[in-house]
Amino acid sequence: MDQQKVGSFLKELRKEKDITQEQLAEQLNVSGRTVSRWETGNNMPDISILVELADFYDVSIPEIIDGERKSETMNKEVKETALKLSEYAEAINQSIRKKLFWLTIVAIIGMIAFVTIEGLGLDAEGSMYERIASIGIGLDFGMLIVMAMYLSGILGRIKARRMMRLNAYKN
Repeated sequence: MDQQKVGSFLKELRKEKDITQEQLAEQLNVSGRTVSRWETGNNMPDISILVELADFYDVSIPEIIDGERKSETMNKEVKETALKLSEYAEAINQSIRKKLFWLTIVAIIGMIAFVTIEGLGLDAEGSMYERIASIGIGLDFGMLIVMAMYLSGILGRIKARRMMRLNAYKN
C-alpha cells in the first residue's frame, strides 16, 4: 500500500466535494491536522474512519486503500466486513476506556490519600502513613505513565502484538 498515493486520492476526493480539510475534519470528528496527515501520506485513517470516508465520498474501501477508483458501486461485503471490524475495534476501545476509568479512580484515591497525609503532617519517617502516602503517589505516577502510553497508541500496539502471539500459539 502506497500511503502517498492514498493521501493524494483522499485529497482529490475532498477537492471534488469542494470542501476544506477543516470542514472534512468537522464532518468526521477529527482534527484538521489529522486530515492533513492523511492527505500528505504521513498517516492512515483508522478502519472506522475508512468506513465513514468511503460513505462520505461514495467510493469503496479498497479504492481508498489502493488510492484509485475501480468501480462506481461499493462492494457490499467489503463494507459489511469493514463495519464489523470497526465495531470490534470500538468494543476493544470501550473495554480499554473502562479499565482506564477505574485506574483513574484508584489514582485519584491515591492522590487524596497522599495530599491528606501530607497536609495533616502524618508522614513521619517510617510510619504507616508515610507508606500509604508513598503508595498513593506511586499509583498516580503509574497512572500517568499508563495514560501517556494509551494516548500515544503504545498500549494498542502492545495489545495487538499480544493477541497475535496468542492466536499464533493457539493455531
